[in-house]
Amino acid sequence: SETFDKSERLCSRKIISGLFETGNIFYNTLFKVVWDKSPVSLPAPAQVAFSVSKKRFRLAVTRNLLKRRMREAYRKNKNILYECLASENIRIVFVVILKGNVVPDYEKIEKSMKEMISKFLILVKEN
Repeated sequence: SETFDKSERLCSRKIISGLFETGNIFYNTLFKVVWDKSPVSLPAPAQVAFSVSKKRFRLAVTRNLLKRRMREAYRKNKNILYECLASENIRIVFVVILKGNVVPDYEKIEKSMKEMISKFLILVKEN
């Protein structure tokens, strides 16, 4: 189903801080992604958090708009990732951080999100 439940959101400060200390990083056109395999068992195959820099986007309205667009693009395209993670029986946690200082339109964000998910598929099969 194309929903984004509470169980799919990364909320644990402990996991997030551990992620930034020891996680793997990769970049694509719009995003910096910090990810790792989950240290604990999760209810969902992946837990994700989205972040937009306050330094680059001063207005909260703009940051919230960008995070909404990122969440929506992820929600629409996550099924491919979930199928792969379920078949490999892997749980991952990751944070998606927007790069740049120009507000991209939804189509660019969705295209970049698809690239990110395809890169995840490659990384999960390697590890």
